[in-house]
Amino acid sequence: MMRYLVVNISQLLTMAGPDQPRRGKDMGSVHPILDGAVLVEDGRIAACGFKDLVLNDPRARGSRIIDAGGRVVAPGFVDSHSHPVFAAPRLSDFEARTKGKTYEQLAADGGGILSTVAKTRGATQAALTAGLQARMARFIESGTTTLEAKSGYGLDPDTELKMLRSIATAGSAGPLELVPTLLAAHAVPPEYKDRKDDYLELVCAEIIPKAASEGLARFVDVFCEAGYFTVEDAERVLAAGAKAGLKGKVHADQLTLSGGARLAAKLGAVSADHLERCEDDDIRALAASPTVATFLPGSDYFLAKPYPPARRFIDAGAAVALATDFNPGSCPCWDMRMILSIACTQMGMTPAEAMTAATVNGAHALGLGATHGALQNGKAADLVCWEASDYREIPYYFGGSGLSWVMKAGAMAFSKEGIKL
Repeated sequence: MMRYLVVNISQLLTMAGPDQPRRGKDMGSVHPILDGAVLVEDGRIAACGFKDLVLNDPRARGSRIIDAGGRVVAPGFVDSHSHPVFAAPRLSDFEARTKGKTYEQLAADGGGILSTVAKTRGATQAALTAGLQARMARFIESGTTTLEAKSGYGLDPDTELKMLRSIATAGSAGPLELVPTLLAAHAVPPEYKDRKDDYLELVCAEIIPKAASEGLARFVDVFCEAGYFTVEDAERVLAAGAKAGLKGKVHADQLTLSGGARLAAKLGAVSADHLERCEDDDIRALAASPTVATFLPGSDYFLAKPYPPARRFIDAGAAVALATDFNPGSCPCWDMRMILSIACTQMGMTPAEAMTAATVNGAHALGLGATHGALQNGKAADLVCWEASDYREIPYYFGGSGLSWVMKAGAMAFSKEGIKL
């Protein structure tokens, strides 16, 4: 039995609470515990809170001591939206945008998603897995312990399944936990140009059932956006996913007001992501639903687009999460700390709200709220020890990971100090 006791913690953020996403004022209530302690047993939290209470637990006796060095300890980030499986970065697109081309113009010129599709189709599963594993290390070193990983750069049965198998292989090796999402409805592939309905039939009748039957995906996602897929298309994809046992997620209202957010709320999707163009009616619909509103401000920063109206969402009572949207075209950022900094400086979120959005609410955006996102008895022992004495330093400083060590499921996944368990 492996048992560890983490002590000498300046501030302990447990994020503990009811098994539901935080909304409204509750998002800003993190209640850091001064001089706390955490007892870890067999990969889970055995006890957590004030040091004296934890030390009185009989299981604390004889546990291996991990000294946090007077630093902040918090749950690992749960990044609920990323596209980390691809063959190469889109450097030509990046350069073209610096010369004034828009995301939409690049797509029309053969860049964008479809340029990544061509390279990903030509890559072997082994190469995709190796690339993913290299990126996984960067996420861990930035404090992320659970990551949603999408397909969507295949747009044909073989490549979509190849991507999902790469996610399964890399995830099984750890230490980063990967949550797979099928995003075959990311764009219409070139061989189906002007035949979108035929491609949707392929997605719904073949790709979704195959991914589900092989256990390769937990969610199905769709890019509901002008020039990609309509609300009616998205509803068709989500219905096919539900029939196959996959819960729904929606890329919604990023570049235009597409209606994706209202669709997600109507269907009770697990999350609606992006949401930059949402208006008051869309915000109210999400706030009245169980759907988590997930902001991806890293892509807005990279594309020089307006940020989501975070304060309107939070004040309306929506459950808000933050995620990186890591991808090769519009957000090559794996650092959730940078995302929190943007949320605080550009979107009006408080440090407490940003931490809530990146941990417990991110877990609920993946259906993992019962086991992840908080340091609470019985939950996964996913801890980050930050090089900080106050949790507000986490979004305050940016441009470097700023952490000491990362524990995933009770195992040391990364340590600057060389701690081995």
